[in-house]
Amino acid sequence: MPDIKFNDQGLVPAIAQEATTGEVLMMAWMNEEALRATLETGRATYWSRSRDELWVKGDTSGHSQEVVEVLVDCDGDTVLVKVNQTGAACHTGNRTCFFQELS
Repeated sequence: MPDIKFNDQGLVPAIAQEATTGEVLMMAWMNEEALRATLETGRATYWSRSRDELWVKGDTSGHSQEVVEVLVDCDGDTVLVKVNQTGAACHTGNRTCFFQELS
């Protein structure tokens, strides 16, 4: 496995992307434990900075992410998680977190 460059808080940004369409769904953080759980279980697992704990996408909302592939960028400092998304990815109820256009 390539070296992952976790930041000084032990986290790496993780971009979730719909595997079939390429739509960017969300960005969250992963620590080493979340990344390992994602790879082992096939369910997107992230680190909640506000709750200071792991969270498996969909455990409470039902809006889950089945992992298809996990890639790391050329610098090793960002993870791309290709998923099959069930329901909304965003906590607002939107399909994607990226729905606000900057003008």
